[in-house]
Amino acid sequence: MSLRVAVAAPFKQHGTNRLRENEFVVALSLDRDWFSPDQSQRLIDVATQEGVLERDGPELVATFDPSSVTIDDDFVPGDDLLRERSTFERVLDALVASGVEKHEAVGAINSLQQEYAITIEAAAVVYASGEGIDVDELAPAARSALIEDG
Repeated sequence: MSLRVAVAAPFKQHGTNRLRENEFVVALSLDRDWFSPDQSQRLIDVATQEGVLERDGPELVATFDPSSVTIDDDFVPGDDLLRERSTFERVLDALVASGVEKHEAVGAINSLQQEYAITIEAAAVVYASGEGIDVDELAPAARSALIEDG
């Protein structure tokens, strides 16, 4: 997942899993020239919302082991990382990361959505759970979408 790779880079550069926010921004904007400082701040917001980063006072803490992430020499993150992804997109990413073919997952999710007349988010969570994929942190968002549409 490219979000994890982009977030891991500053931590790997400093050899830690904790950084001050300004160190993180400088690593992404000045050292790597991947994002502007404002975009780097936006990446922090998205990564925090997705559970890849946590705030601990003035520091950012990676919720995964940055040293386990491989960053290809030609890797350059796209601007698409800076937008919040829907619950459906996040579940689909988890499915694909676990080895499920994307088109297979989308087809199955669409079938569940139609069969049970539920939102795409709820269908995605149901499908992922049935496949043994842990999406517990996304279930509340899917439940909220279900209630709003209901």
